[in-house]
Amino acid sequence: MKVTILGCHSASPHENKNPTAQLLDIKAHRFLIDCGEGTQVQLRKAKVSFVHIKHVFISHLHGDHFYGLPGLISSFRLLGREAPLHIYGPKGIKEVITLLLKLAHSWTNFPLHFHELTAQDSEVIFEDEHVSVRTIPLKHRVYTNGFLFSEKLGNRRLNKDALADYAIDKSQFSLLQAGKDVTDETGTIIQNAALTLDPHKPKKYAFCSDTAYDPSIVPLIQGVDLLYHEATFLQQHAHLAAKTGHSTAQEAAAIAKEAAVGKLILGHYSSRYKDLTPFILEAQEIFPQIILAADGAVVS
Repeated sequence: MKVTILGCHSASPHENKNPTAQLLDIKAHRFLIDCGEGTQVQLRKAKVSFVHIKHVFISHLHGDHFYGLPGLISSFRLLGREAPLHIYGPKGIKEVITLLLKLAHSWTNFPLHFHELTAQDSEVIFEDEHVSVRTIPLKHRVYTNGFLFSEKLGNRRLNKDALADYAIDKSQFSLLQAGKDVTDETGTIIQNAALTLDPHKPKKYAFCSDTAYDPSIVPLIQGVDLLYHEATFLQQHAHLAAKTGHSTAQEAAAIAKEAAVGKLILGHYSSRYKDLTPFILEAQEIFPQIILAADGAVVS
């Protein structure tokens, strides 16, 4: 599981400060999460191939979280994309994107599937044999969701040291990974447990941006390996956080502590702050495992 921070600042873009966008690599999937202005440029800088992006998750319809999407779709068209693109976001995302494409006479030459969200409670919006994605309802000025990405339990792992002691044909390795017993060259049945190891523990990533402090999300994100939680303000501006539907670094840390997460990534910083060091200092008073998001950073 790998998170690439394409942009982590709030509101309007600045030089070397891009609005929210992330790329999540998880179980052979490459998910784009939010798509602020400049996202496709940031993808180029990160040397990410556009062809592997098949699912885009938009948290809400504030511009700094989706204004980069029309441009990205247009670039897909110019590059001759044929693979379908699935877009998950609040009701209205289809209208705004399709109207722009219609007025520009530049409708896509690839299937564009919109999955509009309206539910107030958490729901599964994507699932296959490897990964599930469910919404995390957030408390903001407009309808907003975070997203919980969960790996599913994988196949058993081959124990190479144990296999060296048995004459097992490689054609049976897939049976071992599926948990089946196999036979050696003499026809003797070898128990699966003697030749394999347990699967790796499935990992979970929770993305929570933009939101006021809301402990009701804790049960949904309990024990996740990695949590991204917006921290627009420092504690001295807590009154602005409450007024605008945002959080402080300490409030994000309080959520991380209560949910017993592995690590917390802070981001969505207000442009009023020139030095981000106080964000990590304030958050670490409550929760020690803090990562400050930075444009272009990679968290594995």
